[in-house]
Amino acid sequence: MSRYKEILDHIARYVELSDSEIAEFISILKITRVKKRQFIIQPGFVSEYRNYIVKGAVRVFYLDDVGKEHTVSIGVEDWFFTDFSSYLNRTPAKYFAEALEDSVIIQMKYDDVEELCEKIHALSQYFRLFIEKALSYANERVITNISKTSEERYWDYVNKYPQIANRVPQYVLASYLGISAESISRIRSKS
Repeated sequence: MSRYKEILDHIARYVELSDSEIAEFISILKITRVKKRQFIIQPGFVSEYRNYIVKGAVRVFYLDDVGKEHTVSIGVEDWFFTDFSSYLNRTPAKYFAEALEDSVIIQMKYDDVEELCEKIHALSQYFRLFIEKALSYANERVITNISKTSEERYWDYVNKYPQIANRVPQYVLASYLGISAESISRIRSKS
């Protein structure tokens, strides 16, 4: 069970599972090691797994029609990632997920999660709470992107997530914030 301590601690912040429920949950988990720059999700393939980061950093991004990368999420330890539209709707992914560092992730197959959620109410509640929190965050991000300057977005992010901002490449952070890497350099030089 110690191999799964991090994800079990994450779940325990939201719901309580019995020992037998924990054992059932652990039975669907797959630990995967990924190398820096390795893709975990690629467009055109259904995103089969909900992924939890035990160690490392991952970004989810898409390429527009002219080949420009747009980072939609950055995750580090204790974060989940996937192409949620693909994962939930069982449709081909539109995003890439790439390891920014050598990483260890825990993967859960869609069908396995759905089957367990049918049997274990607390687990269903956990995933519902998680998705509601993610939706709330996404809505806040939209408001921030349309109402704040690039400098305000940068400092808001750095102050809220210093463990990420100081760890990921500048071009990834710039892509996530919707600004250029040169703008980040200018913003940083002012401080």
